[in-house]
Amino acid sequence: MTGQQKSEVAIEGNFVQLLGSGYKSHFIQLRKGEVFQTHRGVIAHDDIIGKKWGSCLHSHQGNPFYLMQPALGDVLKNLKRNTQIMYPKDIGYAIMVMGIGPGQTVLEAGTGSGALTCAFAFLVGDNGKVISYDRKAEIQDLAGKNLAKMGLNARVIFKSRDVSEGFDERNVDAIFLDLQNPYDYVEQVKTALKPGGFFGSILPTMNQVALLLEKLNHANFAFIEVCEVLLRFYKTDWERFRPTDRMVAHTGFLIFARSVFELDQKIEVGDDNIENNEETISN
Repeated sequence: MTGQQKSEVAIEGNFVQLLGSGYKSHFIQLRKGEVFQTHRGVIAHDDIIGKKWGSCLHSHQGNPFYLMQPALGDVLKNLKRNTQIMYPKDIGYAIMVMGIGPGQTVLEAGTGSGALTCAFAFLVGDNGKVISYDRKAEIQDLAGKNLAKMGLNARVIFKSRDVSEGFDERNVDAIFLDLQNPYDYVEQVKTALKPGGFFGSILPTMNQVALLLEKLNHANFAFIEVCEVLLRFYKTDWERFRPTDRMVAHTGFLIFARSVFELDQKIEVGDDNIENNEETISN
């Protein structure tokens, strides 16, 4: 995936996923002469290099591991972290709503451990750019290491600065704020975002969302949407198919909006998206 070469087999330098018993994932970068070690045994990297994707390998203890090309969601869930990361369920919805794609310039504030940064960098491609702001340079160090493992670090520029000072960039395609108080920086967002550009944010509580909604409306943002993404898995035993005992419920409220020059009062604030979705389903 990401920056590694396309090949039918794993080659040196590839970032690979080894799936073991119970779907336990291990991620390693292949280097000749090194070994992969777990409590379920040891496998030499040299024995992995040259194997086809999907091959079943065995440790010295005889335990099986399947060789896979990592999916972006699996990598994000297993990133090293020093802060809470956004979940793939929220990231997946956000990148679709915000239209993130090749060649775009995307700005974020609140780098954290870099999960969302990695997703943005993966999608903008070699011709795109992600600019990530955070007040703490030491936090961005870990995000940089996570990006390097995925071969995406060349697509990202880190800036250590408080966003209250404003953004250097202008006319960017999309901006996402993963901050405790994004409502304090709507003016800065408006200045950096292109007309019609996408804004996104995530917040844990309703009172924070209300503050952000007020600021967005006053700053001429339209087509505002607030939602949460709930995810429930099911047991895959075909004889006892049922939901798993736990689900990933509320992790945060997602807020999206589009920057416009002025608001027309005929554009109603509220349930437009819900009504449109219900109409589409009924048709």
